[in-house]
Amino acid sequence: MGPAVLQARSRWTPVAWSDLPGLQEDPLHEAWNAWLKSCERPGPVFAPLCNEVRLLSISSVEEQRAWMMARLQPYRVEALQGGDEGLLTGYYEPVLEASRQPTAGFSVPLYQPPPTLGQRKPWYSRQEIDTLPEVQALLRGRTIAYLADPIDALTLQIQGSGRIRISEADGTQRLVRLAFAGSNDQPYRSVGRWLLDQGAVRDASWPGIKAWLAANPTRVNELLWSNPRVVFFREEALPELDAAFGPRGAQGVPLTPGRSIAVDPGSIPYGTPVWLASSGPQVQLQKLVLAQDTGSAITGAVRADYFAGWGSGAAELAGRLKQPLRLWVLWPK
Repeated sequence: MGPAVLQARSRWTPVAWSDLPGLQEDPLHEAWNAWLKSCERPGPVFAPLCNEVRLLSISSVEEQRAWMMARLQPYRVEALQGGDEGLLTGYYEPVLEASRQPTAGFSVPLYQPPPTLGQRKPWYSRQEIDTLPEVQALLRGRTIAYLADPIDALTLQIQGSGRIRISEADGTQRLVRLAFAGSNDQPYRSVGRWLLDQGAVRDASWPGIKAWLAANPTRVNELLWSNPRVVFFREEALPELDAAFGPRGAQGVPLTPGRSIAVDPGSIPYGTPVWLASSGPQVQLQKLVLAQDTGSAITGAVRADYFAGWGSGAAELAGRLKQPLRLWVLWPK
């Protein structure tokens, strides 16, 4: 089967196709949509296969599986120091109501990047953005829209993008996407970890965090400011075709719910098809996915963030998903 392959932050060990759990059961055609998206911006390794991938999009699952086994070699992803088990978490695209103008009910601003963002690294922290008049002056005129709930704004920034139903000044409503456009380069700190470290909660999921806030409304800013990282957005139109997919990931292609993952690119290059296996209290997964994104918290060899989609069901899954993970990259022979 050949030698192991070393990446910057992982080792790939060749294995037999029979080592992949659930290979015969996965409806591969669901993953083919994500693979077609990767072929819109393929890297040099996978570009030669993209014509075949496109032709196979209307083939049977059996034909797709046979082609994969003929053309690709599976490698088990391991940490450089050994060990092939890691962590799977989830993320999603929030769907939120917003107002173009500040009102009594909508007062939490979402910003475009300020003109001075690149002149200072890191830029001002969340607390400084909220409290310093000179920083507020730098953000004047940069507000895209206003949300009702500061925790929804924090969630949107952590997820990196979202769908916003904006009420315009004339009363009309538009559904748009807010896409990641930069950050203040401050470190990400988990507000759930902050609560756990204080002994304030036992359940640090988003439902648990919101329950704590409902009981401690005077401590909202204290919680928010424990995470100094702020994300800035750009507004994008959301035509019907784009609405069927998620936001663009780090590979530069739209994400596919249930078939796109964020990875550490030092372990797995963007555009790589990956076999994912994870069993836990939230979900049982044995399926083909595509490495199409990354995130500031996604570091390490066997580490992935599973794109769950959008809406309340995706939010519930992503908010609670934290379970063991194994990965196999599928690399051209």
